[in-house]
Amino acid sequence: MTADRILTWTPTAVVFDCDGTLMDTERHWQEARRQVLREYGVTPGAEFAERAKGIHYTDCGRLLAETAGRPELTGKMTEELLENFRSLVAEDPVTAPGAVEMVALAHEFAPLAVASNCPRDVVETCLDTAGLLLYIDHIVVPGEGMPPKPDPDVYLAAAEACGADPKACMAVEDSLCGIQSAVRAGMRVVGVGPRPDEEAAALVDLWVPSLAEPRLVAWAESRPAIPEGASGGTPPRVVPPRPASSGAAAPEAAPRGRPSPGRGSSGTAS
Repeated sequence: MTADRILTWTPTAVVFDCDGTLMDTERHWQEARRQVLREYGVTPGAEFAERAKGIHYTDCGRLLAETAGRPELTGKMTEELLENFRSLVAEDPVTAPGAVEMVALAHEFAPLAVASNCPRDVVETCLDTAGLLLYIDHIVVPGEGMPPKPDPDVYLAAAEACGADPKACMAVEDSLCGIQSAVRAGMRVVGVGPRPDEEAAALVDLWVPSLAEPRLVAWAESRPAIPEGASGGTPPRVVPPRPASSGAAAPEAAPRGRPSPGRGSSGTAS
């Protein structure tokens, strides 16, 4: 690891992963997978959990079907997985420690994007619930010919959306799959989590136990702010309108230099 490549540098843009990085959702994915397999009389072991971590949900659906011995039900089990996950997140949305504060700080000095393997509606719902969506300029997810992580495409597209050279961007990731994607895109990478495995530790520039790590917070606080009214290279992302039945107006990205307070905090999002 080469921490100085992060802690003595200001990125042109910052691209966050969502699951496990901004949102503490891995336990929800684990439970959603268990719920699907229980319906087919299967109890997954530790090896299954390791194989499933960080992979695209379609690949996870395929893995579920193979594990249950019902490959012909891959599509059905994928839909069940997503339905279970959405329900679990809605019941108990939790931000990762330090996520709200770090995103608010980063929003002051760079345009922000989220690059995720999850469906767009899941990402937007998670970020909105956590009070993070207002800070995010762009969301990139696989689809329409764009392959998921560990291919670099989602990170390359996020950099392009931010008007930045990928080599000038910082990625923030928690999984080996996502780290590989960001490295292949040419970005500097901050890894987040309790214990990196050997391969992940060798790829990242800096590993922190959480986004509340004092060194990382001090670094973010010391970055020069984007002047008020500046776009950071691209217009802020405007969230598509929600259905009329929701009764809520569509929010826009928060003006730079005047951060909107997040509705969440380290721990449970309110």
